[in-house]
Amino acid sequence: MTESGTKQAPVQEIIAELKDKPGALLPILHGIQDALGYIPAETVPDIAKALNLSRAEVHGVISFYHYFRDTPPGKQTVYLCLAESCQAMGGKHLEMHVKHRLGIGFHETTADGNFSLEPVYCLGNCACSPAMQIGKDIYGRVSTDSFDSVINDMEKSA
Repeated sequence: MTESGTKQAPVQEIIAELKDKPGALLPILHGIQDALGYIPAETVPDIAKALNLSRAEVHGVISFYHYFRDTPPGKQTVYLCLAESCQAMGGKHLEMHVKHRLGIGFHETTADGNFSLEPVYCLGNCACSPAMQIGKDIYGRVSTDSFDSVINDMEKSA
């Protein structure tokens, strides 16, 4: 089965299950992203047809909400907190370092497919700012050195 074919089955199931709900577009998009990790461009026509929307309307919602991805995520996603507490404790400096170290900006994935970078606006770890999350692990008091150490360890184990 082709990669596209492996994506189509869960997408069709999600659309069929949710298309009759009021305001079905967002639940469908969330369902597809939860199942595949992103919303492939080739699913937009099927979503549009099922909801009697234009492709532009569906794409507009995908591109409006930063949560939705239209490209596959990296093996690991780095969520970097941009909330006030983290900013006050050096978060902007950390953000610049993280972007430089990974060679990507927010909503992008490294060329090797190992890391994606996403902003988040509170991890509930304000007492230990600045904070980030990778997988299920939340890191506090993140410095440029501690970030590099975590990334280096992940690269070694990949």
